Order: sequence, then C-alpha cells, then structure tokens
Amino acid sequence: MPAYDFSAPRLFVDAALSTGQTVALERDQRNYLGNVLRLSTGDRVLVFNGRDGEWQAAIAGRKRAEQLTVQEQTRPQDRLPDVAYVFAPLKHARLDYMVQKAVEMGACRLQPVITRFTQVARVNGERMRANVIEAAEQCGILSLAEVTDPVPLERFLSQRAAERLLVFCDEAAEVGSPLEALRLVGGPATGIDVLIGPEGGFAEEERTLLLRQPRLARLALGPRILRADTAGVAALALIQAVLGDWQG
Repeated sequence: MPAYDFSAPRLFVDAALSTGQTVALERDQRNYLGNVLRLSTGDRVLVFNGRDGEWQAAIAGRKRAEQLTVQEQTRPQDRLPDVAYVFAPLKHARLDYMVQKAVEMGACRLQPVITRFTQVARVNGERMRANVIEAAEQCGILSLAEVTDPVPLERFLSQRAAERLLVFCDEAAEVGSPLEALRLVGGPATGIDVLIGPEGGFAEEERTLLLRQPRLARLALGPRILRADTAGVAALALIQAVLGDWQG
C-alpha cells in the first residue's frame, strides 16, 4: 500500500489541479474547514478531482477559508479495477452504507437494476454520488466510481458485453468454496460485473435468464442468508482477493 497521510483533511474539488492553481471553495467546504475543523489561512489540506491525482493545497482568504492554492502533487492518479457493482436498490441508510462500502472495496461503477422483488423503484443518483465522494475523501481513494441510472435487470443483461465475467451471487446455489469457483474462471481481461439481488431474492424466471449468460460464475456466499448490503461487501472482498487488485 502506498504511503498516505491519514491525518490531513481531504477534499474532492471539481476543478483542474496543477501547481499554482486557485480553487474556489463551495459553501459547505468553507464551513467544514473553517467552522468544523477550525482551520484558517495558511493551513494545508489534500485535494483530488478524480483525474489529476492528489495535491497539497493551502487555505487562502482574508478572514475565513475562501479558496485553495494548489502547491504540489502528493500522489499520481491511479486507476480502479474494472469491477462493476450491480445491485437491486435498498432503502435510504442501507443504500448509503452499501454505496460507501462498494467504493471502499474498489468498485469502479455502481449500476442499480430493478428486479421483480426490488423494494425500491426510485434511486437518488445525486445522493449516491455524494456518498461516493464522501467515501473517497475519507479513505484516500483517488478515482471516483461512476454512478449510473437504474435499469431493469433484463435490459442490463441484454446490453452488457458478453466477454465480461458475470459473478452471480445466488442464494439458491449449492454451497461450496467461492474462492475455488472464482479461481476456475480465471482472470478476465475485459472486466467483472458483480450482481447482488434484492432482499426477497431472485424470481425463478430471472434465475433462469441469469444462468443462460455467457462467462458466468455462480456463487453461494456461505451457508447463511446474508442481507443484501452484507452480501455485497462479502462478494467484492472475494473478487478483489482472487481476481482484483488485492493481489498486488
């Protein structure tokens, strides 16, 4: 793991970053730096934009934090593994948790899908993106996961590239070693889609459609039924350990 300054405050900014660049702070950021952290002119923070790496910047302003002056790069931009987290949306706080954990686990894209037993039909994309940014700020992540619009499961399956590996986490699958199942498929060169269903599980017609997909790895996540957000963390940990960037 690269060296990382865990003590410095860290902000996402939607602006180009380079030495000498001046970045205006948004209202919430000014409040956070000035009133929450009690920082003032001359204090330093870390900033990133998801494109130009991480930079050290100094707070500037007459009486309070108003802008940042970018000084020097602390880490170059990295690239997330091509692991898409495909999931049936959850309600409010549990969706927030799931998005944050998917980002921490290195997912590069968050794709909501609507299944027969999905309990949430509407997804707040702006709130999801805010959670992506917050998780990236807190965990030293440089690349932001893409948040896509919800689509029906059938449409997602018909539009996805056939050469990508589909990891189907199925509560009805025979319990076996998920590590061994992933090792048998080998490392895909064109990406991985990790599918987690709703609390009510998949309908039989959905399961039939899923089992017809090319490049499929069907996993059982142990002998106990997991909640959807827990299953997502478990599945992403397995995939990163066997096929992802946990291998170094």
